[in-house]
Amino acid sequence: MTAQDSLFSPLADVDFFRHLIVDLHDDVAGKVARFRQLADLTVEQGTESAMIPGGAAFSSWLEARSSFVHGNFVATVMLCQGMAEHMLASHLAMGMDAKPLPKKVRFEQTLKRCLDEGVISKRDAEDLDRLMSLRNPLSHYRDVNDEANLERRAIDTRMPAREHLISDATFAISMAVRLLALPSFRLGDGRTLLDED
Repeated sequence: MTAQDSLFSPLADVDFFRHLIVDLHDDVAGKVARFRQLADLTVEQGTESAMIPGGAAFSSWLEARSSFVHGNFVATVMLCQGMAEHMLASHLAMGMDAKPLPKKVRFEQTLKRCLDEGVISKRDAEDLDRLMSLRNPLSHYRDVNDEANLERRAIDTRMPAREHLISDATFAISMAVRLLALPSFRLGDGRTLLDED
């Protein structure tokens, strides 16, 4: 064996396949339930066709859906908030009479401008602010004594941290679907393929 050989995994392709099958098999019932939940949310909101402005927004949406279905709840929250931030700021920047945005616009500023311009409702702004408050402690360190810290939330509510993450991710993906269904982003009449039968 050369020094170069030791840099590579000793696992053969069949071994990797076995690990992959186990990973895919875990929580199949949960994955199917989350996929159905996502499909139901999308149908109810009429988001068959939506314009998703913002360079990273479309990729964030695709990855958020996949993350939610596969139980990657931290990723779902972070991706949905990133999608919202990119979509809304890009929408403001693309407007016919758009006022210039700062090069690094804060999400709070984006929400205020979108609210002022009627892109989102007061409830949307409040829920998007909540989404940001769920994402921040996942991407920025919070001491265990901080009430937004995941472990602190679990201790305070006597619920497992995973239950909080499932709830947060469900809220996040629902918020992303709501954004896509807003008149500013929805294309056509909002009907779905199911309506055409």
